[in-house]
Formats: sequence, structure tokens, C-alpha cells
Amino acid sequence: MHLTDERWHRLLRARATEPEAIRAAYADRRRRPNLLSDKGTLFLVAADHPARGALSVRADSTAMAGRRTLLERLLIALDNPAVDGVLGSPDIVEELLLLDAVHDKIVIGSMNRGGLAGADWEIDDRFTGYDAESLVKYRLDGGKMLLRLVDSDPGTVPTLEACARAVSELAEHGLMAMVEPLPYGRDPSGALVMHRDAAALQRAITVASGLGVTSAYTWLKIPAPQDISALDATTLPVVVLGGAPSGDPAADLASWGAALTHDVVRGLVVGRSLLYPPDGDVAGAVDKAARVLEAAS
Repeated sequence: MHLTDERWHRLLRARATEPEAIRAAYADRRRRPNLLSDKGTLFLVAADHPARGALSVRADSTAMAGRRTLLERLLIALDNPAVDGVLGSPDIVEELLLLDAVHDKIVIGSMNRGGLAGADWEIDDRFTGYDAESLVKYRLDGGKMLLRLVDSDPGTVPTLEACARAVSELAEHGLMAMVEPLPYGRDPSGALVMHRDAAALQRAITVASGLGVTSAYTWLKIPAPQDISALDATTLPVVVLGGAPSGDPAADLASWGAALTHDVVRGLVVGRSLLYPPDGDVAGAVDKAARVLEAAS
């Protein structure tokens, strides 16, 4: 499946002249009955980075800014039958809907994108994307929220509260709440730095697990820990996130594969590492990740 000139210009025409086509595309999407595949796994491609202004991939600070290129890469990834679906902001989800690319796929809507990458208020991550009501209305399969925990930054507090509210509202409608808790601190220059030690990750996991009035529909999106015993902190289903590409695809695959062996881990949610591999071979990168997941399941 490729984004030909004809398909691209048809998308642009629909954007300009048929805004009602988006509502129709939401309504017409064929939904998959189960979140998990027949093998009990979930493999999603993440594409919500641009809505937070996070456009960089390795040395290219605007790699994800070209929308046609991004959509082309998403179409290639979604064409792999091992890919169960996509995690995206409303604009990207709607473009994929107009391209008929997400029938029989899981679609998770990204909820809080207000903590713009590099902004002074980055940790106060306001909900500027989907909300629970719209996820239900548009028949999506769940909502994802980012929760960066910085003890020294009061911006963590409103984000915590908003995430708890979203977890409760999604559970009320029986929809997955995918919470991504990441422990951060600031280095001497004030830059945000993720804490990757097991103790910090376990603390973040336990905080996220307790959000909302029920955890019945909560999933966690967690970076592959160096010490997978960090995942002993929860019974909730976990998907391993890809994170920023390291530049060493083999090392990334190995770290994901190790985490996938833990009992609570159900799958992968990977974005830039698969959509922008160093060699440019999106199909190959997706296939390698799919084989790692299959080997661990």
C-alpha cells in the first residue's frame, strides 16, 4: 500500500472540500472485536509525536514534519498483518481514516499533547487531543495519555489529576486507558532527563496503576527496562514503548525482546524507531520487530 499522487491529492481535496467525510469515515470504520490478536499480543505503531512538537529523529530535528512522508511510512507499517493498529493524534488518525488504512485495526487516540517538547511548561501536559467522550463518539478503541513525573516540577500535579479523570471516564465506557508513566528529573542545566533505574520506574508504575476510580481498563506503556524485574510492580497489562531511536536498531530490538519475556507484557508500541530506521527500510524494520514479538509470545 503506497501513497500515490492520486491518493495524496484525493486526501488534500477531501480536507479542503469535504470536512464531513471525516465524521463518515469514523462511523464507517470496521472495528476489530478484540484488543489482543489471536496470539494474545498487541503491536501498535505510534504516530502522535508531531502534535507535541516532537519532530526529531536522531540528528534530523524536523524528520517527522513532512506529513506525506509520515503517512507513506505509516501505510507501509500498517500493511504488515502483524501490526494490530496505530496510536495517533486526531489529525493523523483522520488522515488514515480518509486513506482507508485502519479498517479492522486497533486505533488508540492520543489525549494529552499540550506539554510541548522543549517548552518551559512541558511537564504540565494539558489534554489538547481526544477526550473520553470523543473516543466513545468516534468509536475508537482506547485513549493514551503521557504522564511524566517530576517531583521538583509542580506541573506534574495537574497532569496527574487530568490523567486520573481520563482513566475514570474511559473505564466508565469500557475503553482502554493506556497510561505512559515516565520518571524524569532535571540536570544542572535544567534539561529534562529520564530516570531509567528500576526503583524510579517501579515508583512511576505504582503511581500510574492507582490513577482513577478503577484500574479495570488501565494498561501501562513502559520503556523497556534494563532490569525487567521493574515490571514486577504491576499486574496490569503492559506494552513496551520504543522511545527515541538509539541509532542501533539491533540493540533496540534486543532490549524490547528481553522486556517482552515478562509475564505482564503484552506487546509493543513503537513509533520513530520503526517509521524512520537508519537504513530507510520501514517494511524491514516493522518485520523485524514483529518477529521479536512473535518469538517472545
